[in-house]
Amino acid sequence: MTPEDAPPLGPPPGTGLGDAPGTPPGSESDAPSTTAAGPAVQLARQRLVRLLDAREWMPGSQLPGERALAKQIGVSRSSLRQALARLEAEGRVHASAQRGWFVRSDMVSEPPSLLKSFSEVARERGLTATARVLSRETRAATYEEAQRLRTAPTSPVLELVRVRGLDDVPVCVDTTVIIGTHAGSLQSDDLTDKSLFSLLEDGGVRVTRSAYTAHAEAADHRIAELLGISAGSPVLVCDEITHDQNDAPVLIGRAIYRGDAYRFEATLLRGA
Repeated sequence: MTPEDAPPLGPPPGTGLGDAPGTPPGSESDAPSTTAAGPAVQLARQRLVRLLDAREWMPGSQLPGERALAKQIGVSRSSLRQALARLEAEGRVHASAQRGWFVRSDMVSEPPSLLKSFSEVARERGLTATARVLSRETRAATYEEAQRLRTAPTSPVLELVRVRGLDDVPVCVDTTVIIGTHAGSLQSDDLTDKSLFSLLEDGGVRVTRSAYTAHAEAADHRIAELLGISAGSPVLVCDEITHDQNDAPVLIGRAIYRGDAYRFEATLLRGA
């Protein structure tokens, strides 16, 4: 989850500022000014902030078109533009070339070619990672799990299901299956704000690499309820097999992220 890089202050050239893509931009005299703010601009900003705080628009979603939004909050388009420019400077919204204005989201992303835990990535971005444990069960491995973990069928594993959050906003439903011999304190530790990787390393298991795949799906009713989104909303499903210092599988996992809260990054190398 990485907050997106902030675009230049003010609307990008060639955008209709939230109107339909391709709408010609206003004249230079219509451009937002940040040097002064009259009462109408202050009013527009206050009303937009109230709507954003009330989650009228979800993080990552597009704001209504300029005309509709100005009418909704009861100000002129010029005052609206200045208010949006101020909110962009404050990190609440951002302009996307040719597409309009969007609510900024604290987006998580995996650093390219670098394996880090959810907690580590969040901490580096100045965010607080949280976890709500839905279930924690020691059971026999299924045949498929045993194959992926290179262990004997019906070997004991620990299955851990959590809802992961950023600053108390749920962004991910995480299911992890860990080989029983490595589970250790994970069976009883408070996992509210702890990294599994760190706990494994405390037990002598050094995580070194993860085989990772990702694909898009539509959220079912259970996932939608857990993540606070509508059923059918886009989610990114990420599957992994994580290995230790001996290149032996340690755990398998499936993380289902809100589509507006996660970005997958990768470094691809072209062969000779």
